[in-house]
Amino acid sequence: MERSPNAGRPPADGETPALPIALLPGDPRPYYQQLVDQLRELVLAGRLAPGTLLPSVRTLARQLQTSVITTRRAYEELERAGLIVTRQGTGSFVAPLEPDRRREEQEKNARSLLITAITQAMQLGVSPRRVKEMVSEIMDSLTSSKEEVD
Repeated sequence: MERSPNAGRPPADGETPALPIALLPGDPRPYYQQLVDQLRELVLAGRLAPGTLLPSVRTLARQLQTSVITTRRAYEELERAGLIVTRQGTGSFVAPLEPDRRREEQEKNARSLLITAITQAMQLGVSPRRVKEMVSEIMDSLTSSKEEVD
């Protein structure tokens, strides 16, 4: 994944560390949606622990070189989804998730990714039957690799 130009720089005084997020101009999704998707993945994968202070809307906009409106919209959507909480005067934090809720969100996210991949494969002219075979082959490959490591 490409990184935003400021993603690797150390934070200035009073800033939270930069998040491993990149907004890609060639991506068909709007920037706010790219931000929502990447933050959702960081939270659901446990890379941002519950209680983690997120950069302010302005700081994140500056780090990603995008507008405050974009970052505000992303934070609002994540808050509506229950993935972050915002406390006036304190900041935005990763919300605690019950294990069942985390699993539900992970599966919802995975389903969305699979739908996108399968839809794109069929748009390329791959038959539904072949897509199923490919998914099965990939799963077999991934699970056999994992079993060899375990």
